Order: sequence, then C-alpha cells, then structure tokens
Amino acid sequence: MKYLTTALATGLIGFAPAMSFADSEDPIVIPIHNWSSQIVMSNVVGQIFEEMGLNVEYVTTDSQAVYEAVRLGDVTLEMEVWEGAFGASYRAATDKGGIVDAGDHDAVTREDWWYPLWTKEACPGLPDWKALNECAAIFATPETGSKGRYLDGPVDWLKHGKERVDALGMDFEVINAGSAAAIWAEIGAAEAAKRPVVVFNWTPNFAEAVWPGEFVEFPEWEEGCDTDPAKGPNPDAPYDCGNPATGYLKKAAWDGMAEKWPDAYATLQKISFTNPQIALMAKSVDVDELEPEEAARLWISENESIWRPWTAQ
Repeated sequence: MKYLTTALATGLIGFAPAMSFADSEDPIVIPIHNWSSQIVMSNVVGQIFEEMGLNVEYVTTDSQAVYEAVRLGDVTLEMEVWEGAFGASYRAATDKGGIVDAGDHDAVTREDWWYPLWTKEACPGLPDWKALNECAAIFATPETGSKGRYLDGPVDWLKHGKERVDALGMDFEVINAGSAAAIWAEIGAAEAAKRPVVVFNWTPNFAEAVWPGEFVEFPEWEEGCDTDPAKGPNPDAPYDCGNPATGYLKKAAWDGMAEKWPDAYATLQKISFTNPQIALMAKSVDVDELEPEEAARLWISENESIWRPWTAQ
C-alpha cells in the first residue's frame, strides 16, 4: 500500500501544473496602462500565469505612479519599463527600495519626435533637428499661431517636449495628445493630403509598418542630460538632447514576489519579447480591432512553443 501511494503521488506530480505548491493563492496584481502593446502583453503574461494555476488580478494604474505601487507591493510587477519614458520614475523607485529588476526584453526601444516620410518632402533637411526648426512654419496651425505644432504623448507619459523646445530654442509649441489613439488619428488625418506633421512616436509599435517614417535626430543622448544642465549643448538647461536611440525595455517586480510566488517570478525572469512580437501585439488592437484579452488569447494559442518553456521550473 505504501508503494502504491508513493507511485500514485509520483504519477499525480507528473500531471501537476508548472506551478509549485509554494506559490501563494493570493492574486498576482498586474497593472494596465494606456497603450496597446502594454495592455496586450500584460494580458498575455496574466494568461500564462493562469495556465500555471495562479490567480491574477488586473488594475488600471498610472504609467508613472506604477513604480511606487510596485515598490510598495500594491501591484506585483510591470511588464514594460521603457527607458526613455519611465526610466526616471523607475530609478527613483529603485533608489527607495522594494522594487527589483526582473530582466530585459530582447526588444530595443526608441521614443522621440517622429515624422512620416512625406513630411521630408516639405522639409528636405530632415532628420536633423535644426533643419526641422528652420521648417517650423510648415507645421503651424490655428492652434499654435506662427509656431510649429508638435503633438507630444499624453501628459502622464512625461516626455518633456516643452522642456526640450525651451532648452534648444525651438520655434514649436507642444500640444499633448489625450491618448495613443489620438496620435494615430493625427497621422492618419495628415496622410491623405500629405500634410507635414511631427508627433511623438516609439518603436516597437505597429505604426512603423503602416506609415514609414523617421525619428528626428537631436543632440545625442548622454547620461544625465535630463537632470544636469552641464550635459548637452545648452549649459543652462537640461533636456537639450534626444532620448536614447537604443533604449532598454525592462520588467520590474515587487521585491517580495520571488518569495511569495517563486515559480511565477522565475517565469517572469525568463519572459522576453522581441520588437516584432510587441509590434504585432499593438497591431492586433490598433489595426485589427481585437479586444486586448482576445488578442492575448490569440497570441497564447499561436505561440505555445515560445511561452511554454518560460513556465518550466
């Protein structure tokens, strides 16, 4: 009987989910922000955790304040720490303690001023920022008067477009978009008439496949350019350089995650998405008009050979 019990237990273990019994039954809290790739990716990871037998909860969270929430354990992790947009908030939380680096994605990021290629026909000196500034008048609108209009990201993305305009003495006025969708709408509205337009954009996302374009080349990023006026060409102001051209895309976690959900944390460390994978996640929502949860289920079903090894403990 003892042998039978042992054999039965061994057989059951063979069919057990990847999660070990050490993982807590409390929900892993995953934050949701306001751009498509992050929402789909977060749902993909949540569904992977559910496949492992874990409980998951999603909460809508400000994309800057989330790092303080992770640090305090109010949310468990963050899947998209973009160096350009959120590096400062991430570093500030890290300095306080309570948040850990869970590894980088394979994806390389860039976030900066961008224009579709038809804009270059009206301003042939592009992508140089000085040439853009000389062409500022062609971007003027009734909203901006004689100044060029630059459509920045939503306010909570903290892109510091106005600070850069001031630091470099540019003849532009910065207007904040209400959402990522508003940026795509701006490009789409300009496309038919081939109207020159300059907006905030980033890679990876679907837009690079729909509208070929280029990033504006500002003075090269150097560490401290966003805090130290001595960095960059203007000795009297920070933000006088571009964002990193080869930025990281990190994952971050509450420092208690490894103890409370050890298998989930081990899986999180293995998870790594590429530029094309992330662009496809965004496209599934922004172009194909799937709901994020549906897009995540589709990715899970079509990419088991990619994600299943991440769960092996």
